[in-house]
Amino acid sequence: MQPRSRWKAINGVLLLDKPIGLSSNDALQKARRLFQAARAGHTGTLDPLASGLLPVCFGEATRFAGLMLDADKEYVAQVRLGVRTTTGDAEGDVLETREVAIDEAALRGALVAHTGDIEQIPPMHSALKHAGKPLYEYARAGETIERAVRHVRIHEIELLDVTLPSFSMRVLCSKGTYIRTLAEDIGAMLGCGAHLTGLRRTRTGPLRLDRAVTLEQIAALDEDARASLLNPADILLKDMPLCRIADADAQRLINGQSVPLSAVEADIELQEEGVLRAYAGPVFLGLVVVRGARLRVKRLLPQESAQKP
Repeated sequence: MQPRSRWKAINGVLLLDKPIGLSSNDALQKARRLFQAARAGHTGTLDPLASGLLPVCFGEATRFAGLMLDADKEYVAQVRLGVRTTTGDAEGDVLETREVAIDEAALRGALVAHTGDIEQIPPMHSALKHAGKPLYEYARAGETIERAVRHVRIHEIELLDVTLPSFSMRVLCSKGTYIRTLAEDIGAMLGCGAHLTGLRRTRTGPLRLDRAVTLEQIAALDEDARASLLNPADILLKDMPLCRIADADAQRLINGQSVPLSAVEADIELQEEGVLRAYAGPVFLGLVVVRGARLRVKRLLPQESAQKP
């Protein structure tokens, strides 16, 4: 008789509070082993030296993980002015030390100047790939690769605490923003240089850190209590408009057919090519898209994995 596999068909979303020192993949694999989940993925990399919110998707929820890559992120960052490092954070060697001869008003002015649409050059010590290899591998070998300028948006910067030469800030930003680069650019504008000394992600799209749990908290629970930590897949999509479909029309969608818009109840005015999360009663079906005067499937959960919100 073949031994039963230890891996289980677990479905759902875990809001994990990743610790400092673990890569996102290491944290993912530890969470996966705790739940014995057969399939798992995360919604966007968080540097080893950063802590905070790392949504982990199990099973059928991984179908929607990629949508979170485009979501806005929020961070709380600690910055040290007057010191530049090779990596832009506390892990690197010191390149230069300068006097910090500024006041809080000048610092606030620099934060305002970096709010809105800005340009960044990705740091060499990052996971961004060149020719299939992360940039940090080139950096460790002493090589520098030319990087294209990125256009990102800083929606908000809030100054939380100032004890010069250090300060902390809350940053709400678009995807692809490097907070260590933001810290360095603020230091450059102030004429003294800067590096990141701490970083914690507090929000990803509609998901917030205050609902997250640590690996240690998960490990202390039994199997049933761990299962209660899992959220339905549509928690990833709470910022998207929704529509409700009668059971008969829902079955048509599941069978690959389209449904007329006249049969759909939506919370917004339906637009051409608009994407919505779809429900049949309380059951989340997946994503649908408006094309012409009809609703069509974009990405559905298998029927046996359909979840109530």
